[in-house]
Amino acid sequence: MKLIGILLTGALAAMAGANDTFLIRDADVYPVTAKEMKGVCVLIRDGKIVEIGPKIVPPKGMKVVEGKGLRVYPGMIDSDTSLGLQEIESVRESVDTGEIGEFMPQLRALVAVNPASEHFGVVRVNGITSAMTFPGGAGGGGRGGGRGQSIAGQAALIHTDGMTWEEMEINRSAAVQLTFPSMGGGGRRGGGGGLPDEIAAEFGAAAGGANARRNVDDAIAKINDFFDDARRYKAAKAANPPGFVTDLKMEAMIPVIDGKVPLAVSASQSDAIHDAIAFADKQHVRIVIMGPREIGKVGPELKAHNIPVILGRVLALPEHPDDAYEAAMMLPAEFYKAGVKFAFGTFTNEFVRNLPFQAAAAVAFGLPQDEALKAVTINPAEIWGVSDKVGSVEKGKWADLLITNGDPLEIQTKIEHVYIKGMEVDLSNKQTRLYDKYISRQ
Repeated sequence: MKLIGILLTGALAAMAGANDTFLIRDADVYPVTAKEMKGVCVLIRDGKIVEIGPKIVPPKGMKVVEGKGLRVYPGMIDSDTSLGLQEIESVRESVDTGEIGEFMPQLRALVAVNPASEHFGVVRVNGITSAMTFPGGAGGGGRGGGRGQSIAGQAALIHTDGMTWEEMEINRSAAVQLTFPSMGGGGRRGGGGGLPDEIAAEFGAAAGGANARRNVDDAIAKINDFFDDARRYKAAKAANPPGFVTDLKMEAMIPVIDGKVPLAVSASQSDAIHDAIAFADKQHVRIVIMGPREIGKVGPELKAHNIPVILGRVLALPEHPDDAYEAAMMLPAEFYKAGVKFAFGTFTNEFVRNLPFQAAAAVAFGLPQDEALKAVTINPAEIWGVSDKVGSVEKGKWADLLITNGDPLEIQTKIEHVYIKGMEVDLSNKQTRLYDKYISRQ
């Protein structure tokens, strides 16, 4: 009995000293899913939040982080990037997106992620602890696949820190990336196919006309045929006939047609969004609309079908010459008023660090502040199916946390500490190292 007591005491002491086990004391906690709590403690054990309350006594030897005068928020999530897959866009050897092939659902972005990418260190400084990374490139335009690629593969939701891609994984198949045909231009912030921007702008309907519509319908029909083939494959697999041959492409489609994995559909214009909704109804699949540039008349449709959207950069130029200058800035408020769930994505790598400031800009144009915070925390967690793990400060979730001296959406706020699964993350990166190097030069 004495031996058991000694072993138990040793185990508790070891746990108390673990790097992912600690107490945040006397901080203001902003859970996102509930009202803020002033002057409370947050107990983290083995990388998970186990208790939140006003008076928590830490075990002997446990690390204590003093939070008086500071705030605790959940880590932020960027819903459209190519982090880990693309380092320098102009250097082809550092770009691992857009594989050749029209329908490539079996490709997994996760296994190609480079944990040593310099981009990860830069985005962590601003509180982004998780990100969706897409095999066809952020926003749908992969360099290798080109305009002809319809399904680029499986997008992964990853942490922005880890020694290997296995450590970084949150959901290896969070969505299958589909670029949907459209009569509009290619779209700078997502949306696929159709006429080149310069032709559409110069000649309008005359350049496309009936032929453009027919080309779009043909492309949609081809996608429908691929999905029908996947259903026939699933039925054949269930029958298990002699000599059945496994097809990796069709295997990757089974979770999609079963409704377990959503399609991330790039569609920027209202007509393409309407077509995508009709496609989802016909195929009975779940979709997430990526990079809409307008809401048009599709707001009620999106709400009725419970389809979420991922909005692109708010600080952007208008889509059309006759649009109001603040069109992109007002779009989040318009989707909010329409009752459509949305999250923010930067659709690039170089602007991921500005994710909180994009959300803040939307507040200045009518979006409630709490909704802006949800759009970079709990909303993306719910959209990508991981709200039981991340997205808010709640018991049982991973300790993906920020400790700040103010609102993380405000540019003057300093992020004091960042934790991913309870482990404190080093906030130095290439940019801070260069700053230190040159500021100290004699």
